[in-house]
Amino acid sequence: MNPLVARVMSTVAGQLGHPRGLLGRGVGRVLDRANRSLIEASVLGAEVARGAAAADIGFGGGVGLSLLLDRVGENGTVHGVELSRDMLARAKSRFTREIGTGRLRVLEGSLTELPLADASLDAAITVNTVYFVAELDRACAELARVLRPQGRVVIGIGDPDAMTELPFTAHGFRLRPVAELTTALETAGLTVEHRLLDRKPMPGHLLIGTRAGQSKRTADE
Repeated sequence: MNPLVARVMSTVAGQLGHPRGLLGRGVGRVLDRANRSLIEASVLGAEVARGAAAADIGFGGGVGLSLLLDRVGENGTVHGVELSRDMLARAKSRFTREIGTGRLRVLEGSLTELPLADASLDAAITVNTVYFVAELDRACAELARVLRPQGRVVIGIGDPDAMTELPFTAHGFRLRPVAELTTALETAGLTVEHRLLDRKPMPGHLLIGTRAGQSKRTADE
């Protein structure tokens, strides 16, 4: 690859993993458009109920926060966890009202160190984020830790084989097989369902992990 092209692709890959600066603002908007269908499918897969506590981990441009806020309604709570301080600032500006009423909390953190209490979520999504995580088992253990009994977490990814054809994924992306993600979630104690999203131009996969146990709401009933 031409050195100049390689440098551009490396910059693109770095921004996708951690949007920042003036370029990062544009990346946030691109992420919203490019990832929307996969985020929508992830929210559906999470089966987010009215009044639930839900999270979008690595929310990027913030479209997932909007979708989750719609799902949980006025009595629910959404937690947005993001590593990029620029994306955190963007979300704070965009969702001033929701943050002010307490319906939305935006927090700095990563998949391997979630700033959330044990068993605090009914549902969580994380879309196109695991490519940038070195410690996959630790990330999946964190996702399992914050789920309540019967809680669901959805990992959304592009098809690994198809993504190898993209020029920027050679620069820092970890394109793990679906089987590896499934095993990591199962090792963390979750029951896993795999859904293939046969869509154009990029097929996708949802790995839906469910934590065993009886929910407090069901137990009380």
